[in-house]
Amino acid sequence: MKKSLIALLTASAVTLAGCGSSENLEGSSDPDAIVVGSQDYYSNEIVAEAYAQALEDAGYTVDRQFRIGQREVYMSEVESGNVDVFPEYTGPLLQYWVKDAPQRSSEDVYAALSDAAPEGLKILDQAGATDQDAYAVTKEFAEKYNLTTGEDLKNVTEPLTLGANSEAENRPNGPKGLKKAYDVDAGFTPIEDSGGPLTVKALKDGQINIAIVYTADPSIEANGLKVLEDNKELFLASHLVPVANKDLDEGAQGVVNKVSDALTMDALLEMNARSVNDHVPAETIAKEWVETLDL
Repeated sequence: MKKSLIALLTASAVTLAGCGSSENLEGSSDPDAIVVGSQDYYSNEIVAEAYAQALEDAGYTVDRQFRIGQREVYMSEVESGNVDVFPEYTGPLLQYWVKDAPQRSSEDVYAALSDAAPEGLKILDQAGATDQDAYAVTKEFAEKYNLTTGEDLKNVTEPLTLGANSEAENRPNGPKGLKKAYDVDAGFTPIEDSGGPLTVKALKDGQINIAIVYTADPSIEANGLKVLEDNKELFLASHLVPVANKDLDEGAQGVVNKVSDALTMDALLEMNARSVNDHVPAETIAKEWVETLDL
């Protein structure tokens, strides 16, 4: 299995990485190490750390390549075999490979994703936990325009501005998706923190009035945000799912699958809350959770 990681040095990759903490992947000193990657998103890093620690507990050597940007940046490394295991999300990844995928339900999306995976990759078991993309507004904005669903955005009489990571501008759930699904026009403001505190602040300060958030984020409830019902099914089911190199040792695949089997919605929410509210490092959060599992 190839373990030498190539650098992401093109200007376009750096631009897409936004505020990612890594602009390139560094090679492992151990050619037999299993390379585990993660997005530049705190929750994704926690799950990747859980994979890594479970693998180490099983006797494998792991090379961590975490917080390496968003899908448009890291997926070429995954597809080329430079990353062996990566926590992904079923619906968004399916749309990355199949732009106009018609599937929406959990089972249908997972089956289509398995079929769409490029040669050399394998979709492992999806977790029960989901981290669904969603549109959110402030409670005050929702009350002002009587907003419950995405379709209700037609009630808004002021200009709409959507805030999200820069990649979302051209993704199916960006302004074009709003227009296609809900016949709503919206401007776009890039905010590079994956629906985090900068996005929440922009919403509350009125710099934007709608944002893409992730439903497993405890800051939604903490800040009293209103998640709009996706009554036009713009968003696909989004379960945590490991994407693996097909050459990954079968025993290692089994270990990662056991982590997925144990990753419930309650577990993910609890771990995310510890990160957001208590500022506990991903390594510690994952360690304490993995220790509770019967792997």
